[in-house]
Amino acid sequence: MIIGFGSDPNACALRATLMAHAAMLGHTVIDFGSDDPIYAHTAINVAKAVVGEEVDRGVLLCGTGIGVSIAANKVPGAYCALVSDV
Repeated sequence: MIIGFGSDPNACALRATLMAHAAMLGHTVIDFGSDDPIYAHTAINVAKAVVGEEVDRGVLLCGTGIGVSIAANKVPGAYCALVSDV
């Protein structure tokens, strides 16, 4: 499975940890980063990659999760939900 990861600057460490874990499990990991000061751009890029079938799944992280969820859901065909517990 190909998994795309993106985050805002608040979640860089968590993104790196999750990417390493996914790679350890044998998944291909694509890092969409967190360098853009407008976190919505990263969220939209990950959502577009999922809709465009460049990645099988996308994982977005931010301080609360609300901002990236809202931004990703602006992409037609993308469905993003805020998840905070297993």
